[in-house]
This record gives sequence, C-alpha cells and structure tokens, in this order.
Amino acid sequence: MQFEGIYTPVVMPHRADYSIDRDRFAEVLEFLIAAGVHGLVIAGTTGEYYAQTADERISVMGFAGEVIAGRLPMIVGTGAIRTEDSVIYAQAAKAAGADALLVTTPPYAYPTEHEIALHALAVDQAADLPIMLYNYPGRMSAEMGEETLDRLEQSPNFCAIKESSGSPDRLHLLARKYPQIQLSCGMDDQALEFFAWGARSWTCAGSNFAPEAHLALYRACALDKDFDRGRRIMSAMMPLMQVLEQGGKFVQSIKHGVKLRGIDCGPPRRPLQPLNKSEKRELAEVITTMNAAVAAIEDEPRATDGDGKS
Repeated sequence: MQFEGIYTPVVMPHRADYSIDRDRFAEVLEFLIAAGVHGLVIAGTTGEYYAQTADERISVMGFAGEVIAGRLPMIVGTGAIRTEDSVIYAQAAKAAGADALLVTTPPYAYPTEHEIALHALAVDQAADLPIMLYNYPGRMSAEMGEETLDRLEQSPNFCAIKESSGSPDRLHLLARKYPQIQLSCGMDDQALEFFAWGARSWTCAGSNFAPEAHLALYRACALDKDFDRGRRIMSAMMPLMQVLEQGGKFVQSIKHGVKLRGIDCGPPRRPLQPLNKSEKRELAEVITTMNAAVAAIEDEPRATDGDGKS
C-alpha cells in the first residue's frame, strides 16, 4: 500500500453526557472526504481510543467503515497495552473494511525492542493487512529502534511508519537505512523536513479543521517540489502548531477547531477538560491568521519550468 498525501486522525464527537455522537462523527467524516484529504485514521489518539471501552472501539470501526464506504483509505488504530487486545482490534478492523492498521508501541508496559517486534508481528499475523507503525516514545515511553525495525522489515506488511519522536536523527536514520518503509510525518512542526527527506504523507490531527493549509503544504513540497513556497506555508502554520502543543491540550484544541468549522464535537472524555474562553479565543485568532496567510500564498502563481508549464 502506498501512503500518499494527508491522513487525518479523526476526532470522536461526544454528547454532553460523554456518549459517542454518531451523527456528528458521520458529519466530520463527510467534511473531511469533501475537503480532499487522502485517508482517514480511525481510533487514533485524536479519536480518544484510550478513553473508550472495547465494545465502543469495535462499534466505531464498523460505523466508520459504513460511512466511508471505500471512498478513502481507512486506517484503524490497534493501540493497547496487551497484545491480545491489539489482536482483537486488528481482527475487528479487518472485518470493518480497514485498508491498513496503525500499530503503536504498547504504552506503560515499557517493552524491549524485541518485545515490541513480537507484539507487532502478532498483530500482523492476526490480520494480514498493510501496517503503518507509530513511533511516539514521548507518549509510549519506548521506541521502535533499529532492532525492532530490522525484525519487522522482513514482513512486507510493515510498509510505513508514522514518526513522532521529534528527533532529526531518527528522521535521517529512517530515510537512509530503511527506504523500503515509507515515511509519514507524525511531528507537525517538522513536516517541511519530512517532505525534504522524501516523505510522501503527513498524518496530522490539525487537518480535522484546517485541511486546506495541510493540503497546501503537501502540494508545495511533495508534488511541486517547491520548497521555497513550502517554507512560507510552513511559517504561516507554525503559530498554530505552537498553540496546539502548549499546555498539553491537544485533543481539546482539535475538537474546538472542528467546532469553528461548524461541527460541534462536544467535550473530550475525562480526565481531559475543554479549553477555557481565553484558550478558545487564542486558537480562533491563530487559525484565522493562518488561513488568510496560506490562502494568499495559494493565490500566487505557481513556479514554472523552462517550458512555461506549471
């Protein structure tokens, strides 16, 4: 499977009583499909999978598969502490019509690289689907290092990695030593660098509410190879990325961003709390400024080659 373009880890709308709001969830999915993103990630961190029961997760997978109906690739997260649970989620994802799986390092257990590899291989054997690995040591406390990747590259299903370590050294290692594993940017403020090192996809939560800006950067860097334009778009997006990361209120900010697009996704599940008025105002101002700046750049003529073709 080729991962190409913008992949959105979809938010999970809730009602005031924290129950899942399927109508709003379908509305978000339709909005993203119409916006032109290239794939949808269900049951990712942005979708608050960690705050759902097993039955809820499996039900959401099936519902998402029905709504998406093959119009875009559907990637389903299998994150869990226990390998047995990840296997169950992988099998359920396949039954729901998933095109690929997102396989993380089991959190909290702090497994060794050998144990991470065995975990991922068990998921692979259970579902036999293309897999995007997800390396996020800042949240999972363990890294998919070279020992893990050397074991996993023997299976063709491990075809991509969402790299969220934030380490330029990791980016360089993956690009140089593991070219057969497709790079997907998972650290938003490094998207420009990922594209420069050959990444063809960006798995970005901000595209839930700002797909236009994220698509603009992808077009500039991955398609047009116009990194001057890409730098200007990235510069316009950086304040948003700083706001999303500050104070640890990432999911809350994404959900409020979607609300600003006209779809009320309700509160995050506890222990998370919604943004306060000041945080909402700051986020809205940053988004408005970014959208205006990116739109102005997009309105400029594209760079042309020697034949005058764009």
